[in-house]
Amino acid sequence: MIERRPAKRPTLALKHTLASLLLASFFTACGTAPVKPPAQPSPTPSTTPEPTSPTPTAAPRYVASSWQALPAWSQDELVKGFQAWRNGCARLQKNPIWAPICQDAANVALTTPAIRQFLQTRLTPYQLQNPDQSTTGLITGYYEPVYAGSLTQTNTANQAVYGPPRDMITVALESVYPELKGKRLRGKVLGNKLVPFPDRAEIVKNGVNAPVLAWLNDPMDVQFLQIQGSGRVQLSNGEQLRLGYADQNGRPYKPVGRWLVEQGLLPASEVSMQSIRAWAKANPKRVNELLNSNPSYVFFRTLPASNDGPIGSLGVPLTAAYSIAIDPNTVPLGSMVFIATTRPDNAGGIHRLVAAQDTGGAIRGSVRADFFWGTGDAAGELAGEMKQSGSLWLLWPKGQALPK
Repeated sequence: MIERRPAKRPTLALKHTLASLLLASFFTACGTAPVKPPAQPSPTPSTTPEPTSPTPTAAPRYVASSWQALPAWSQDELVKGFQAWRNGCARLQKNPIWAPICQDAANVALTTPAIRQFLQTRLTPYQLQNPDQSTTGLITGYYEPVYAGSLTQTNTANQAVYGPPRDMITVALESVYPELKGKRLRGKVLGNKLVPFPDRAEIVKNGVNAPVLAWLNDPMDVQFLQIQGSGRVQLSNGEQLRLGYADQNGRPYKPVGRWLVEQGLLPASEVSMQSIRAWAKANPKRVNELLNSNPSYVFFRTLPASNDGPIGSLGVPLTAAYSIAIDPNTVPLGSMVFIATTRPDNAGGIHRLVAAQDTGGAIRGSVRADFFWGTGDAAGELAGEMKQSGSLWLLWPKGQALPK
């Protein structure tokens, strides 16, 4: 259950002096010390504004490997994973690392031998390693949900799904401090101050100056739609409305499952999308308390009708079982990755070529990925239960410097 952060969001680039004043007032409102330029250069921070993101480490994260070392490499048919990756080449045409590979990949026949020869000739596998030099990490799952709803408010469909607020301002911190490239603050102007944008509790209680894109039947549906970052609304006329991530209120994402554990209401080993829903159904009077424990709130945009998967951070549709979300500080978007993990339904292992085409607010760390299962309830069952151990290999173009 990972909050999705697809696609680049537009920012309001303010002039240096104004931004400095706004930042000072913002952090005063937050009760947090203002950002100060570091005395010495610091590592490039995460591309999403997560205050709990781990500090980048200087420990090696890439260990040169061999193709033979990849589990079941010789058994992977490669075609679907290669196609999923090649679909992203439209967004990599100006990428100096991947553009030449994409250009040559367009002429590769979609057969296992041809793809295997191409990959082994042009790329080198590097096993991803944690700061403690371990090579296994958490592999979770996500999906595109389909929820019953309406375009107008009804007695049953009364839970709003909002588009981006008209009064929310996004400040790009790099406009003041270049070393904070990719970091953003979101707030609203009150008087002459920029204050934090309201959290989930305030938005639900007081509303928000934003268009309502749809109405769902259950507040838990809205929460899980926000966690997944995209979804579809099943309308009574048989049509579906596609929704994709548009923006977020700038508040930190806190998993509602963690609140249940902290309150002693669920053991950590039993937390899943299914168990959270079951608890909410059994405790309807405490649902708002549960949901307000996560101050983050996601806003959406409507997408054209299509049978394609949701749009990931790379800007291309995700492919079920062959697209993953990654930490872009470790795996650059658009890269090829080999994943080795297990299915949550005990139906065997997952050893295959996949495409890094998405990111997520909770996807942090070197050996960390979110596996996209597809659309609908069956995909949701697998995604909701997936908390597997796994390993990852970055497949990187030969002769190119490793990511920094």
